Amino acid sequence: MPEFTTLWENGPVFAQAEHFRLSTDCVLLADFVNLSGVRRGIDLGCASGAIALLLLCRSERLHMTGLEIVADAVALARENMERNGLTERSRMLWGDIRRYRELFPSGSFDLVVANPPYFPVERGFLSPEEGRRNARGETQCTLEDICDAAAFLCRTGGSFCLVHKPERLSELFCAMTARGLEPKRLRLVCHRADSAPSLVLVEGRRGGKPGLKVLPALLLRNPDGSETEEALLIYHRK
Repeated sequence: MPEFTTLWENGPVFAQAEHFRLSTDCVLLADFVNLSGVRRGIDLGCASGAIALLLLCRSERLHMTGLEIVADAVALARENMERNGLTERSRMLWGDIRRYRELFPSGSFDLVVANPPYFPVERGFLSPEEGRRNARGETQCTLEDICDAAAFLCRTGGSFCLVHKPERLSELFCAMTARGLEPKRLRLVCHRADSAPSLVLVEGRRGGKPGLKVLPALLLRNPDGSETEEALLIYHRK
């Protein structure tokens, strides 16, 4: 039986899949997304539905689709939606991101979001445990696969938002622009003001004109180690 917890006071309840945790990455990405004018969104690799749930809590006009290859995670995503009364505004599907053309018509969504695996198989250490390895490494889906799917699924003028690692920013921008997803907003995430970025938040526009807006860095901690005002607000702790 899944263990459901309340994410914040008077907020939604959520149960986590074993290898797909409600991470900082998910929370920050859901906060970064601009939902103005968005009615139809899809989360590529939705796991247990965390990002979709957070976005649905931000907009009553939004409908979110989730696509996930792990069947148990999809079942839990559906239960998370049901527990929060969101079944009519959500659709959690089992399927392979790489088969996007078989699953959806072109330009089906105003918004595509993704918290993809960060590490290429040929670079660095990947966990020997299958579930953790697939969640963190590009064993089943590469950065290029994500961008291919996003470019097909996103309508012209729609947004593609994702979180990734700073060391892959050049690869990410190249993959996006090659597929007509013009990078429009960039925000670096740092633990402290004197720390190197640990994450990047990126928004691209399908068919957008060149021109990148670099936002002030998102700082998670003050010099004394306490959470910053912005972090408290993002996590609904203030």
